[in-house]
Amino acid sequence: MGRAAAGSAADVTSHRRERGSGPGSSSHVATATTQVKILVPGQQSMVALLGQRDAFLKLIESAFSADVLVRGNEITISGSPEETERVSRIFEELLELLERGHELSEGSVGQTISMIRGDERVAGEASVRPSEVLGDHLLSSRGKKIAPKTVGQKRYVDAIRGNTVTFAIGPAGTGKTYLAVAVAVRALQERQVSRLILTRPAVEAGERLGFLPGTLYEKIDPYMRPLYDALYEMTGPDTLPRLMERGVVEVAPLAFMRGRAQPLDRQVLTPEGFQPIGGLRVGELVVGSDGMPTPVLGVFPQGRRPVFRVTAQDGASTICCAEHLWAVSTPEDRRAGRPARVLETQEMAGQLRRAHQHRYELPLMSQPAAFAPREVPMDAYALGLLLGDGCLTTTTTPMFSTADPELALMLEMALDGVELVHKGRYDYVLRRRGGGRGGVIVANPVTEILRQLGLAGTRSSTKFVPEDYLHNAADVRHAVLQGLLDTDGGPVTQLGRSCRIQYTTTSPQLRDDVVFLVRSLGGVAYVHTRPAAGRRPGRAAGRPVGYRSDAFVLDIRLPTGVAPFRLTRKAGTYAAFGGGGRPMRHIDHIEPAGVADTVCIQVGAQDSLYVTDDFLVTHNTLNDAFIILDEAQNTTPEQMKMFLTRLGFGSKAVVNGDATQVDLPTGQRSGLAVVEEILADIEGISFVRLGGKDVVRHEIVQHIVEAYGRYGQQPLRADEEPA
Repeated sequence: MGRAAAGSAADVTSHRRERGSGPGSSSHVATATTQVKILVPGQQSMVALLGQRDAFLKLIESAFSADVLVRGNEITISGSPEETERVSRIFEELLELLERGHELSEGSVGQTISMIRGDERVAGEASVRPSEVLGDHLLSSRGKKIAPKTVGQKRYVDAIRGNTVTFAIGPAGTGKTYLAVAVAVRALQERQVSRLILTRPAVEAGERLGFLPGTLYEKIDPYMRPLYDALYEMTGPDTLPRLMERGVVEVAPLAFMRGRAQPLDRQVLTPEGFQPIGGLRVGELVVGSDGMPTPVLGVFPQGRRPVFRVTAQDGASTICCAEHLWAVSTPEDRRAGRPARVLETQEMAGQLRRAHQHRYELPLMSQPAAFAPREVPMDAYALGLLLGDGCLTTTTTPMFSTADPELALMLEMALDGVELVHKGRYDYVLRRRGGGRGGVIVANPVTEILRQLGLAGTRSSTKFVPEDYLHNAADVRHAVLQGLLDTDGGPVTQLGRSCRIQYTTTSPQLRDDVVFLVRSLGGVAYVHTRPAAGRRPGRAAGRPVGYRSDAFVLDIRLPTGVAPFRLTRKAGTYAAFGGGGRPMRHIDHIEPAGVADTVCIQVGAQDSLYVTDDFLVTHNTLNDAFIILDEAQNTTPEQMKMFLTRLGFGSKAVVNGDATQVDLPTGQRSGLAVVEEILADIEGISFVRLGGKDVVRHEIVQHIVEAYGRYGQQPLRADEEPA
C-alpha cells in the first residue's frame, strides 16, 4: 500500500471544487484542496476494499464531502485537508483490517467511518484506530471472527482483560453478554481458567420456579436460553454437552448457582474444635487446609435442599448438597503434575472408580491443625504411655507395665516428683519421690492428676484422651500419640513397601480419640474390629483366657515430619523401611441423605478450602473460574453481595445489565443500581457504560435507545409527579 499527497491547489489537476463568495454572487473563488493517492496491492484487495458493486465506496462517499476517484489499484482522494485526511485514514484502516484477515461488511465499514469522524469518542479520550477495535479477534466461531464492533465494546473487552471484576451497564443489543461469553470461552481454551460459570436471576419466576410445569431444567430453560445460545455458537453443539457433563461449563440461575451448602448441624473445624456450621458468623475463624485459622467472609442460608453423604475410604464422612464443591485429584492429574480440580458432588457421583481404582483423591491438611494452646497437668508423652500400659484404677498406687526399660526411664523423666520402682519382671510402681512408710500421708501426684482428668478408675476398655489434650497445640497432640504408639502400637513391615503403623485398643472412646489425633496431624487412620465373640482364646501363664471386649485395630499413616515413635527400636524399624509413605484419602461412595436446612460459607483462605466433619478438607468458593452474571439489574443488593463475595483466587467476574429494565417487585432496589456507589474506589473493579452507539443490532434500535435516553432526561412538567 502506498500513499502520496500534494499540499497546494497548484499541484492539483482534477476534482477541484469552486464555490461562490456569497448567495447570488457571480464571482467564484478557488478553494484550496489537498490530494492523496493510495496504492492498493492486488485486484482482489481492491474488490474486498470497495465491496460488491462499490457498496463500501458509496458509504464512504456519502459520509464525507471529499471526492474519491478509483483507477486500477490506485485511489485518489481530493478535497479539503481535513476531509481528505479522514477519508485516507478510513481506507488505510480498512486495508489494515483486510491484512489481518478481517472480512469487511457494511457494518464494519460504517463503524470505521463513525470512529474516524469521532462520533464515538468519549470526552478526554484519545482517538482510537478502527483496526485496533475491529481487528481485536476474541474467537473464531464457524468461520466467523468475533470481535468488538464499537469503541465502547473495545473498552469493555479491555476492561474484562485488565480487571478482576467488570461491570457493564447498558441497553440491550450492546453485546454485553455475547462479548463476555467470547472472552470467557477464549480464557477457557487458553487454560487461564479451569471452569466457566454463567448465571442470571430468574426473577420472572419468583426465584422459586415452583409453579412452572416440567423438570427443573425445563423450568429454567427460558431464562438461560440466551446464555446457551451464545455458548452453542462459540463452542459447538457437540463440545458444549461434554463440557457441561464434566462440570467445566455450568449454566444455572443465580438462586441455584449459589447453593454450595452443608446442613446446619455439620461440623466445621475451628481453633477451639469442631462447631456446627449453622452457628458460624462472619469474622469468626475456621481451620483451612494448611491447618491455620482463616476468617469466615460470608454466611449464606440456602433453605431446605436435598443432601448427600460423601464418605471417604477411611470412613470419614460429611453431608452436603449436590452442588457442593470439592478439590480433588485424579490419577491422571497426579501423573501429569496438574493441580487439583474443583468438582461438584453430583459430578462425581456414579463415577468414583475406574476399574478397581478410586478416581478422586481428596486433599489432606498440609500441616497439623493449629488449636489454641491449653495448660495441662501432666506431660503429654507421659499421659500417652500411661493410657497405653498404665494401671489407672487408683485403688492402689498407679503402676506401669512394659518390657522396654527405655519406656520406664522416659516415663520417670517426664513425671515431676515421681519415681518408678521396679516390682518384678515387667511391672513398675509410680511412687511419689521421697515418700516412704510412716510420716504424713501425701497423695500420690499421679493419682491426683488422674482424678483431675477424669481418668481415675478407668480400665483398658474405658480409657480416653482428655479434652485438654485432644484440643491443644500440635506438639501436645503429637506427644500423646507417640506415647500411645510406643506402648500399644508399632511398625508393620512389608517387603518392598513402606512401613505401616498399627495400633490396638479395646476402648471405643480411645479408638475415636486416636483417630482424631491422627487426622488432626494430617494423617489417615483405617479402623477394623476384631469381635470378642467367637475369637479363639489367648493364653496367659499357660492358661487359655477368653476375650471380654472387642479389639479395635487401627492402620495409620502419618505425613512426613510427624514421627510416630520415640522408642528407639520402633523408630529405627520405621526409618529403615523409609517411613510410612504418603497418607491418602479417596472418595469411596456418595449416597442420598434426605433433605435438610442448609447454609454455605465463604472463607478467606487463599485456596478457599476449609476443614469439615472428620477432618475432611472441602471447598466452597469459585477458584480459577470465569463467572458471568447476566441481567444483573434483577438482583437484589443482598444477592449481588453474595455473588461477588463468592469470587475465589484466579477468577474473573463479569456483571452486566440494563439499569432501565428492572423486573424486581415494586419497592425493591436493584443490586446493580447501588453497587457502583459501594465499589467504585476498589482497585481491580471496573465500570463500563455502553450506550446507543454501541448497539449492534438493526440501526433503528440505536435510534430507539437514544430516543428513550433523551426522553428520560426531560424535566418533569408541573402537573407530573415522580414515579
